[in-house]
Amino acid sequence: MKRVGFLTSGGDCQSLNATMRGVAKALYEKIEDIEIIGILEGYKGLMYGNYRKLKPSDFSGILTEGGTIIGTSRQPFKLMREPDANGMDKVRAMKNNYEKWKLDCLVILGGNGTHKTANLLREEGLNVITLPKTIDNDLYGTDMTFGFQSAVNIASTAIDQIHTTAASHGRVFIVEIMGHDVGWLTLHAGIASGADIVLIPEIPFNIDSVIGAINKRNEQGKNFTILAVAEGAKSTEDAKLSKKDFKKKLKERKYPSISYELGAEIEERTGQEVRIAVPGHTQRGGSPCPYDRVISSRLGAAAGEFIMNEQYGIMVGIKNNEIIPVPLSEVAGKLKMVDPDSQIIKEAKSLGICFGD
Repeated sequence: MKRVGFLTSGGDCQSLNATMRGVAKALYEKIEDIEIIGILEGYKGLMYGNYRKLKPSDFSGILTEGGTIIGTSRQPFKLMREPDANGMDKVRAMKNNYEKWKLDCLVILGGNGTHKTANLLREEGLNVITLPKTIDNDLYGTDMTFGFQSAVNIASTAIDQIHTTAASHGRVFIVEIMGHDVGWLTLHAGIASGADIVLIPEIPFNIDSVIGAINKRNEQGKNFTILAVAEGAKSTEDAKLSKKDFKKKLKERKYPSISYELGAEIEERTGQEVRIAVPGHTQRGGSPCPYDRVISSRLGAAAGEFIMNEQYGIMVGIKNNEIIPVPLSEVAGKLKMVDPDSQIIKEAKSLGICFGD
C-alpha cells in the first residue's frame, strides 16, 4: 500500500481543495492500493499528530469549494527550529509522525513560508512534493500560482464597484489590495479595473508624482481618481530606511495602513474628499474562478504522476504553460518580484497609469 499525506499551510485561498482533488483523482485513477491521510491545520497537525484518513468521497464536490477541507495554520519558518512552549522539538516531532504514519510522501500546498519548511523537511530526509499556492503570485520558479487569478477577479470587482460612487461624488478613492511585499495582485487588478494610479512595493512612490497625477485628471475635467494601492507600497523616503527603522516607523504610525496615511496627505494637499476601501480577506474567499480550477487540476494531476514515479524534493510549477518539476532547493526563500522595467509595467504606463515614480 502507498500512503500519501496531504497538508495545506499558511493563508487560505480559493483553489486548495481543487488542487488536492486533482492529486487525489490522479492517485485513485492510477494506484489500486492507495491511502490518503489529511493532516489537519497545516504543520501544526504534523507536529502534534492530528490527522484523519480521507476517502474518495471526501474529494467529491470540492472543485468549486473555497478554503481547505483539512484546515490550515500559519507556522513561521523562523520558529521551526525553536522548541514549543512545552519544549518539544518541532522538526523531530514532524519527522516522527511522518514515520509513525508510514507515509511514502508528503504533499504540501502553500506559499513562501510553507516552502521554506517543506525544503527543511526534504533536507531532513522526508519525501516531499509541493504545490504553489498563494494569491500573491510571488513564488519563485513558477509563472503562476493557484489562487492568484481568483483574487485578481475579486480585487478587480471591488475597484469596478468604486468607479460609480467615485464619479458621482467627485472623490479620490484608494482601494488597498493584498500582496505583502510584492505587487502582482495590485498590478493586475489595477490594470483590469482601469485604476488611474497603481502603487506597488517594487516601485517606491513620490507623493508629488501622485498629487500631480490627480491634479492632471482634474485639469482634464475628470473629477475623480481611483488608486489601487498594495498593502506593502512604500514612499521613496520609506524605501530608503533600514528594515529596523522602517519597522519602528510602522509601530509609531498613527494610521492603520499606508492607504490611510496616503489618503490624509492627498486630502490635505488637493482639498478633495478621499475615501479608503479595503477588500481584505474577501480576496482569499469564495469559489475559485474557472482559470484556477483548470491550473489546479493540471498541477494536481502532474503531482500524482510525480508521486507514482517517486520523483520527490520538487515543487510542481508552471513555465510557459507547461507543468514542470522545480527543485525545492531552488524555490525556498526566494520571492518573485515585479520587475519595474518589465514589459507589463511599460505597457501600463503607455495606458496612462501612474506608478508614482
